[in-house]
Amino acid sequence: MRLFESPRLLFWIPTLVWASTWHVILYQLAEVPPLNAVAWRFIVAGAVLLAVASARGERLAPRWHGWMLLTGVVQYSLNYWGVYEAERHIPSGLVAVLFSLMVFGNAVVGWLLLKQRVSRRFLFTAAGGVAGVVLIFWPEVLATGARPDAGWGLALGLGAVTLACIGNGLTLSLTRRGVALLPMLGWSMSYGALALLAVAAARGDLARVGHSALWWLSLLYLALFGTVLAFFAYFRLAQRVGPARAAMTGVMIPPIALAISAAFEGWRPAPLALAGIALCLGSVYVATRPARARPMADRPAPDAPASDAPASR
Repeated sequence: MRLFESPRLLFWIPTLVWASTWHVILYQLAEVPPLNAVAWRFIVAGAVLLAVASARGERLAPRWHGWMLLTGVVQYSLNYWGVYEAERHIPSGLVAVLFSLMVFGNAVVGWLLLKQRVSRRFLFTAAGGVAGVVLIFWPEVLATGARPDAGWGLALGLGAVTLACIGNGLTLSLTRRGVALLPMLGWSMSYGALALLAVAAARGDLARVGHSALWWLSLLYLALFGTVLAFFAYFRLAQRVGPARAAMTGVMIPPIALAISAAFEGWRPAPLALAGIALCLGSVYVATRPARARPMADRPAPDAPASDAPASR
């Protein structure tokens, strides 16, 4: 697991993988309803994570399964269901804007649940990144008002963002209590998938799966890379740098996803979108840079009285 020690690498793994999943998901939705696609993705991912955890001798005590059920329903069931339902009423670009706000939601969750604070510099640069995402999708944002159920879609999107932040907080809180990350993710995703399959069964869509080779290949990519690898790296990153900084992946994903769209789907950026991409890149660079050490002359002497030292918070 030494591969998952570098914060820089941990940042770019989920960023690049999740940026690519925007395109790959299209192959899933072409053949099955969204709930089925997400459910089978998490079924496969959960089984792989539990198999790897078992091979490593990592298991969970029975008392944690209630928490796994709660985390799975919040993070991998209601959250994803809310996203897909929101996109029925508002443009996907606006959903991307809403999810870039996770950086602030995660900051609040980190403060309330984990007692972690972020600097004003980080919040300011994170706001710049969110503004960049808004500029990228500005035409879609403007078009939202013309949709009859835009208010309902906006509420669903904000609800999904809130659930994602709560799910992040639950996961990180449990790891702080000594729960191993691999089996926790495996069980949480499995419980979330079962909840989605129950909804699909109630709708009469339980048996619907894709039949083409492209559907199965895209399912494996989304499960193994977009879920197993990306979520594990993301939560390892959140453990090391905090949930707010980890959520900066949501600011970086849209520019990369649109670059992939330009290559495979013919998307052409407008000048405003280019400005937004530049703002996202600059904000992520500044927000993720470590704070510069203060010069030695500015630091208090080792035997300075406590009242002369700067506050730790």
